[in-house]
Amino acid sequence: MTFISSVEDSILIFKFDNNKYNAISSETMEGLNEAVERVNSEEELKGLIITGEGRFFSSGFELGDFLSFKEPEDCLKWFDFEEKVMYNLFTCKKPVIAAVNGHATAAGMIVAMAADYRIVINNPKIKIGMTEIHIGLSITTAEAEIMKFGLDSDKNYRDVLLTGQLMNPEEVVQKGIFDELVADEAELLNKAKAKVCCLIDTPGRPFIMLKQLEKRQAAEYILEAHHKFDWNTFAKFFFNESVLSTLSKVKASMS
Repeated sequence: MTFISSVEDSILIFKFDNNKYNAISSETMEGLNEAVERVNSEEELKGLIITGEGRFFSSGFELGDFLSFKEPEDCLKWFDFEEKVMYNLFTCKKPVIAAVNGHATAAGMIVAMAADYRIVINNPKIKIGMTEIHIGLSITTAEAEIMKFGLDSDKNYRDVLLTGQLMNPEEVVQKGIFDELVADEAELLNKAKAKVCCLIDTPGRPFIMLKQLEKRQAAEYILEAHHKFDWNTFAKFFFNESVLSTLSKVKASMS
């Protein structure tokens, strides 16, 4: 398994646990999608907390999956499922809290941005950001909309995606990208649980409708843009020799 799923205090906790980098594979995405479905359908579950094992929240998608694509159709099928998972996470009915325990880069950051509230351990060694531009990759339409929604400004979007700059926890909180700093993992989980309860434990659970109204336009745009996105051009990135060489080097350095 590339993840751990458990329930504590009526809150589903999803933990990335895939090698020391907590890379997000197809199996991880399936588990995350099932976690969202459980939270949506099981009345007793109050919300979802996403965190990681060890020094990483998540380094991003499993590069081995990208290097395994034989034809453009393989790439398109992989990302078709990824888009559904990201959309489902972004529109989860109940509170989703990103409890960022360590480095959160690439898709790891996108998952955090899809959450309703982001808490991070105040460790200056932790790096957070989007490195795709340095590797030679773009992001998808759902990923871009999630990032735009969470970053909340054109400047933040440019600073994060177009420069590939990595930031520490204090910087992301100062920029308003993350919400709260905590001292350690114990406080991280306790604060995340408290935030879930604060958001959902009110008469009638109006949070559910308020969140739907908040994210409605972005969610509708994701669905509409999916059919207009130039997926064929996107797939070409994964068959570009320079990009493949860079992906192979990065993967080798992580082995």
